Amino acid sequence: MAPDNRIAVCPGSYDPVTNGHLDVISRASEMFDTVIVAVVNLPMRKDRTLFTADERVAFIEHATAHLSNVQVEPFGVLTVDFARDHGAKSIVRGLRAISDFEYELELNQLNRVQAPDIESVYLMASAKYSFIRSSGVKELATFGGRIEGLVPEEVAQALKERIGR
Repeated sequence: MAPDNRIAVCPGSYDPVTNGHLDVISRASEMFDTVIVAVVNLPMRKDRTLFTADERVAFIEHATAHLSNVQVEPFGVLTVDFARDHGAKSIVRGLRAISDFEYELELNQLNRVQAPDIESVYLMASAKYSFIRSSGVKELATFGGRIEGLVPEEVAQALKERIGR
């Protein structure tokens, strides 16, 4: 597929998808004609995920149903290969804090070695979502903390059922 500047990939594990993720996806959908949310099957930075790839895809599809230019797909290859296979010229990632920047800088450089024709685009987290991390949400849910407003309602319910005490 020929690369297209109007197609972007928004990759992540989304375990679970948070309102911060959805904010970045929504804002990216205003910048690009097509945004493909790529849900990684086997994250490298985690032993295993709480939710299956199919569950994570379904949560995101439900939460982005109002965004006609957003597609959601699982993937299990290099992000740049997924982008190239889908004709995307951009990879969109969110940044919350300086700690994200260090990881993203390294990832960007590795991606540039693999695919110099694919550009990384970073969106700063909206202030109201800048503190939300999937792992933090899971920890709150584990100990019965309030997670409403941090994740979509459907995800909050699934977290309570799966790991709530």
